[in-house]
Amino acid sequence: MATQPSQSRAYSAEEIASLGDEIYERQIRSRVETEHRGEVVAIDVETGDFAVEKTALAAADRLLAQSPSAEIWCVRVGHRALHHVGARSIQELA
Repeated sequence: MATQPSQSRAYSAEEIASLGDEIYERQIRSRVETEHRGEVVAIDVETGDFAVEKTALAAADRLLAQSPSAEIWCVRVGHRALHHVGARSIQELA
């Protein structure tokens, strides 16, 4: 049985969040805010490449198809957080 090399992250979770937020604000926000409000941007924090889709999973999958080793940070366009926790039903979030 062949073993696959373990993937080690080049960045901590905090570093990915910081880099992702910085790239989004500096390079991406002005390009997506008008037409993609409520959608999700997946950002490769190493290259600045990004993908925009309706869900985080779809955006991440699209970005990984372009760059399989991407270090990904996701942001919901026009919102402070990717997900909402509260009284809203799951169906409203889907």
